[in-house]
Amino acid sequence: MAGAGDAAKEYAAGCAAGIAQVAVGHPFDTVKVKLQAHNTTAHGKVYRNAFHCTRRILVEEGMRGLYKGASSSFIGIAVESSLFFGTYSQAKQLLKGKSEDGRPQLQVIIPSAACSGAMISCILTPTELTKCRLQVQGKHAMHAARYSSPLDCAMKTLQSEGVRGLFRGGLATLFREAVGNAVFFCTYEYSRYWMHSYLDSPLFSGGNHLVLAKDVGIGITSGGISGMAFWTATLPLDVAKTIIQTDPDPHLSRNPFQILSMRTCLKCHRFTKELEWVAVMLALVQR
Repeated sequence: MAGAGDAAKEYAAGCAAGIAQVAVGHPFDTVKVKLQAHNTTAHGKVYRNAFHCTRRILVEEGMRGLYKGASSSFIGIAVESSLFFGTYSQAKQLLKGKSEDGRPQLQVIIPSAACSGAMISCILTPTELTKCRLQVQGKHAMHAARYSSPLDCAMKTLQSEGVRGLFRGGLATLFREAVGNAVFFCTYEYSRYWMHSYLDSPLFSGGNHLVLAKDVGIGITSGGISGMAFWTATLPLDVAKTIIQTDPDPHLSRNPFQILSMRTCLKCHRFTKELEWVAVMLALVQR
C-alpha cells in the first residue's frame, strides 16, 4: 500500500506542478510562440526582440493577450505533468529494482524519462496545437483563420484537416519530449545529488530548522538548471513544432528536421543578400 500511496503523491504533485507552470509561465510561452511563428517566415521579422513582442501584445491586446490559449494549457499540462511524473517515478523504481545505491544512474534515468516523455507527447500535441494557434493570432496576424476559444480551434481544425490535423507537429513534439526530458532529469538528478552531498557535509552541518530551507533551495536551483538544459537541448525542435502547427499551408512538411533545414537555407539566403549590399557599398566607398 505504501507504494500505491507514493505513486498517488507523485501524480498529485505532478498535477499541481503543471497548473503552477501554466499560471506563471504562459505569458513567456506566448511571447516565445509569437517570435517562433512570425520571425521565422519568408516575410522577415515582425518583432525586434522579446521585449518588443511583449510591448506589442500589451498595447494591442492587453494583459489577456499574454494568456491566449491558457485554458487548454491548464488542462493539457496538468494531465501531462501528472502522468509524466507518476510514470517516470514508477519506471525509475522498476528499473532500479532492489538496488540500495542512492547515486543517480544514467541507465535508469534516461530510459525512464525518455519513455515517459514520448508517452505524454500524444496528449501534448493536440493541446499545444490549439494553444499555439490561439497565441499567434493578433491584430496583425498573417493567419487567416480566427478562433474564439480552444474548443472552437479544435473543431475548425477537425473540419478542415480531420483528426490527423489535430496531431500536426506530433513527431517534433515526441522528439522534444523524449530528448528534452532525458536531458532534464539527468541534469536534475545529478545536480540535486551533488548539492545534497556538498551541503550535507560536516562543513555545512546546522540545526534541523535549516533542513527545509536547504531542501527548498536545492529543489529550486536544480529545477532551474534542469529547465535551462531542457530548452538548450530542444529549442530548435520546438521552433520546428511551432512552425508546423501554426503555418496555414496544409501541405507543409511535418518533418521537423526538414523544416529546420529549410529555415537555415532561408537565413543563409538573407545573409548572402545582406553581404551583397555590404559589398556594393564598400565598392562605392572605395571608388
